[in-house]
Amino acid sequence: MTVPGRTAGVLIPLFSFPSSSSWGIGDMSDVAPMSAWLSASGQHVLQLLPMNEMAADQQSPYSALSGMAIDPIYISVPAALDAMGLKDQVALPEEMRPELERVRHAARVEYRTVRRLKQTVLANAFEALKVANARANRDWPERFHAFLSAEDWWLRDYALFRAIHDRQGQRPWTEWPEPLARREPRALERARDELFPQVLFYCFLQWLADSQWRAARAAAAARGVAIFGDLPFMVDTDSADVWARQDQFRLDISVGAPPDAFSAEGQDWGTPMYQWEAMAADGFQWLRDRARRNAALYDGCRVDHLVGFYRTYGRPRKGGAPFFSPALESDQVRLGESILRIFSESGAQIIAEDLGTVPDYVRASLARLGIPGYRVLRWERHWHTAGQPFRDPAEYPSRSVATSGTHDTEPLATWWDSVSSDERRRVSEVPTVRQLTNGKALDGAPYEPVVRDVLLESLFASGSNLVLPVVQDLFGWRDRINDPATASDRNWTFRLPWPCDRLDEVPAARERQAMLRSWTERHNRSV
Repeated sequence: MTVPGRTAGVLIPLFSFPSSSSWGIGDMSDVAPMSAWLSASGQHVLQLLPMNEMAADQQSPYSALSGMAIDPIYISVPAALDAMGLKDQVALPEEMRPELERVRHAARVEYRTVRRLKQTVLANAFEALKVANARANRDWPERFHAFLSAEDWWLRDYALFRAIHDRQGQRPWTEWPEPLARREPRALERARDELFPQVLFYCFLQWLADSQWRAARAAAAARGVAIFGDLPFMVDTDSADVWARQDQFRLDISVGAPPDAFSAEGQDWGTPMYQWEAMAADGFQWLRDRARRNAALYDGCRVDHLVGFYRTYGRPRKGGAPFFSPALESDQVRLGESILRIFSESGAQIIAEDLGTVPDYVRASLARLGIPGYRVLRWERHWHTAGQPFRDPAEYPSRSVATSGTHDTEPLATWWDSVSSDERRRVSEVPTVRQLTNGKALDGAPYEPVVRDVLLESLFASGSNLVLPVVQDLFGWRDRINDPATASDRNWTFRLPWPCDRLDEVPAARERQAMLRSWTERHNRSV
């Protein structure tokens, strides 16, 4: 589904909007009710965070053990059992049901428990299907074989990696026996034979995820809602992709970000660095594969940490000075533009997360390529003008994404609380804001609904073709999705306070829906 002209949507992670029947986390069946609410609000884009499979001890969607696989934690168990005709044969064990009730009513996502509950039932469903097939002397459904054939290009390595990972007690592949770690053909074939049931199980989970995601996409499209995904810059060292393409990654270097507004020390993500020369030698095939996979899953895609595809910031793991790769600006431009062309040619609409410490030449490059970058209200200023006034949203280029923040920023409410009255006065002086307030100054105003709505409507009035506020900012909440450069159990656990299939019963959600629809119509963002 292509998003034409001026439109708007909302950034909300899938894990954040469970329905009344979900198992403690938003899942693929919840896309339909959320899309219905967005459509009734006049919104036509649902921007998600990555759905790549995370390691069992991770809850960050940017820490992936596969650049291709959907995380099975997003499978709707009730829908899966219904589709397989197992609703009356497979159930959560009695002793685990209190845990299910607890995570369903928890204020935040409890990943470990949710994953264990779903894994238990889905493993039992897999065994039940194997038994049923054997008794009926039948093979797996034709559509399962069609999925295996169509996705073999990534599924083959991924499923074997997951099966070996289990046998090795979840140890990283760098600690596996040498023949498996170095992918000696005879060792891989022996493992594939010995672990065939486990390999098939991981294929089965991806088949379920694929089937449910296709249904979710269709439900969203029927409501006129396009789904945008998020392509993470990197995958973990302990991932199927790095294991399968070891020559294309530098395991001795840890990738991160240089010092910026989020961290005075910079950030160290612990992921390996791309071996750019090796990747270029095969035409960046793995990045082409990722682009192909994302285009199959989403209508559009946000490219995470865009600047890293121009120049990657790395730290030697054994000590030494951080550095950029490539080192020369000319090589950086050539690299970044080559990769962005690959992403653009995939067929999905591309938007670029060009935030943080980004050289001017990167934004000039985006303009040449015709790829929208981000305009975050609080950071859009005339930095080289006396007083550093805020830039009027009406001046934002049409080929851009206007937003209140990202998954990494503090909510607008928290930001407003923290800035001086002088900063608030500068916001009041922005022509679009002055028009919306009828000239009333905001320098002494607390973050009340009037201030919230003036800031939000100024985005809808902007010149940007696409507006994507963060869901917390729509309601004026102070909850964060993630606090960068911190390790916290609260990161990535935010949930809506109400089930997404009951938003129409919530006065606050109905009021926001009406306001969004009003702004969309008033500022010509109706599709």
